[in-house]
Amino acid sequence: MARRLRFNGTGSGVNGCPSVHEDLDSGEVIVHGPLLTDPDDIGQLRHLNEGEVPIVVPRELLVDFGPKEVTRVPDIIGLDEFDRLFTQFKHTAWRLETRSRYASDEVTDTYAQFTRGEPVNWDGVDAEWCAERLEQTALGKRFERARVVDSPPTAGQLYLLDNARRNNAVGERVFNLWREEADRLGLPAEDFWIFDSRLVALLNFDNADNLLNVELITEPAAVLRFAQARDAAMHLAVPYYQFAAQLTAKE
Repeated sequence: MARRLRFNGTGSGVNGCPSVHEDLDSGEVIVHGPLLTDPDDIGQLRHLNEGEVPIVVPRELLVDFGPKEVTRVPDIIGLDEFDRLFTQFKHTAWRLETRSRYASDEVTDTYAQFTRGEPVNWDGVDAEWCAERLEQTALGKRFERARVVDSPPTAGQLYLLDNARRNNAVGERVFNLWREEADRLGLPAEDFWIFDSRLVALLNFDNADNLLNVELITEPAAVLRFAQARDAAMHLAVPYYQFAAQLTAKE
């Protein structure tokens, strides 16, 4: 079975070598770079066994993108602290949504209406949440989301596409892209919010699509990885109403 590797970063700028990857299951680190070929240099190496290949990488590559702990301890925050992030950020809040369904949506009255084929009136739904978004966007702050959609879309994804009308009404800009596009871009499978390009709130779900907890990530190289995912997603994502029109045209 192939490893599940995550690209941590590169120190090369443009050509992707040397780079650091991490095995998401074992925690092992994979580094690739130019070979050390001079026989005099190789002769100074100790414990170089058969099948091993010496490579050369800049020190800053390991400092920036190598793990900082033998066993990483996640910084789990409470939901109250998570909620405060949406008023304490100063400029931008951006969300990637990757799941095919969210269990919390399916217990709402609006979801029941939608799945019965009834038009949903989003006015007044979750008024406190809407008021907070309106208050923050009035301060000049920007909220955006990119939602990954399967082909064909799931019921939950179609529900969120309709729900985007409410997001838009309170100042959030919602975008969509197809799953195959997300895979081609190498987007992470995780859901997350990134605030001011300096901290990430990683949303952890169980196998039944319930939100388990929220992990706060502030280590600069890790935040950069999520920021790069944001930039890649927005390269292909289109506004929700344009995406909805594409779906209608296919029917």
